Amino acid sequence: MEKNEEQPRQRVSSGTAWEREVGYSRAIRVGNRVYVAGTTAVDEEGRLVGENNPYAQAMFIFRKIESALTEAGASMSDVVRTRMYIIRREDWEAVGRAHGEFFRETQPAATLIVVQGLIAAELLIEIEVDAEISDHS
Repeated sequence: MEKNEEQPRQRVSSGTAWEREVGYSRAIRVGNRVYVAGTTAVDEEGRLVGENNPYAQAMFIFRKIESALTEAGASMSDVVRTRMYIIRREDWEAVGRAHGEFFRETQPAATLIVVQGLIAAELLIEIEVDAEISDHS
């Protein structure tokens, strides 16, 4: 019988106080899987990027996600699922355009949900992704 050893967790942090206070990580890697937490268009200084612009917010978010994936040893091409939460139904095309710019070739399973609101009124979108690192050799 094989011994089932627990795989270590690699945590990726954005360094915000909220991570410690609320108890979450920007991303977690376990084995060859990476889970990136819900990500919004807020920069390192806590300022909104892309005010009232869903495309700009989505692009900024995807770049933040890409950075977290890179730190975890993954890339955007490893993403297998995206979940996008928007507060205005009419923003779906702008958000979809941004998604397409990052994932036109890999085409992960994607979900786009309209929600009543996010943690702050000025946030138009929140995105989370799951990635599975494959052997690129």
